[in-house]
Amino acid sequence: RIMNRSLLIQFCFPESNASCVLTQFSVGTKFILYLLFSLGMLITILGNTVVIVSISHFKQLHNSTSVLILSLALVDLLVGVIVMPFSAIGTVHGCWFYGEVFCQLHSSFDMFLTSVSIFHLICIAIDRHEAICDPLHYSMKITMPVAWIMVCCSWALAAVYSFGLLYSKANVAGLEDYIESINCLGSCNLLFNHLWEILDSIIVFFFPCIVMVCLYTQIFIVAKEHLQKIGDVKHSSKDRGRIWVIKQSEHKAAKTLGIVLLLTPVAVFETFVWLGYFNSTLNPIIYALFYPCFKKCFYRIITLKIFSPNSSTMNNEHILYYV
Repeated sequence: RIMNRSLLIQFCFPESNASCVLTQFSVGTKFILYLLFSLGMLITILGNTVVIVSISHFKQLHNSTSVLILSLALVDLLVGVIVMPFSAIGTVHGCWFYGEVFCQLHSSFDMFLTSVSIFHLICIAIDRHEAICDPLHYSMKITMPVAWIMVCCSWALAAVYSFGLLYSKANVAGLEDYIESINCLGSCNLLFNHLWEILDSIIVFFFPCIVMVCLYTQIFIVAKEHLQKIGDVKHSSKDRGRIWVIKQSEHKAAKTLGIVLLLTPVAVFETFVWLGYFNSTLNPIIYALFYPCFKKCFYRIITLKIFSPNSSTMNNEHILYYV
């Protein structure tokens, strides 16, 4: 610690002359930040665990769409367990206390899980597009094996991209002098040179957003056509019920798209990092709010009815809202 102009400067590692400086937050600010981050981590872990248990336990949720949501929930759970705790400490204190090796590993997992999540969002958009725009062929196109292939490809591509890029150090090629100038004990920075700054933005933000916007735009067009047909033609009660289900699915897809596109852009600036993390927190809430079948599953889990006989089955009418 040193005194400079009546300000008390604290260092991450006071015993070292090469230490980084601690972030100067007041005790009250630190308490609020820790409370916010802890609440986010708790909701992320519990919410995604409930989603995983729901899909794994209830037989009616064993379908291709649920495979994608289950895998996405696993990604979000890992964000809450592996990434968020250490990032919270780093954000509050402005220091990395866990060494250079774990810094590299943490940064790799951060980038890896972010990439996996984005690739899953693309897969889910494709799934919803086929279900709504081509429902007659949906069951033949998006089968369980196809869904698992999409999941495996998402994980594999994200792993190759993130771990390969960071451990090859291609992202910091040419930045050696700059890194040396800002390097201090207690720092953990994920840096990109100009080339990979552009490529990373395209791969994990612009391209996924363009794909999802195009897919959901077509869904909106189909939804509008369905609404026009509903207004022009009189249907039997059975037909109206079937179209009502389609209409509900389309509206849920629209709502989900809006939330996803608002919360997905992460790591563009440091201030948006936690917005990206909290996307993993909000996904289970999105399921609970917009999918009645998940509401039923969540209720059974919370009330411990999941342990009752035949708890793995539900009434079929709850599934209609999800398809």
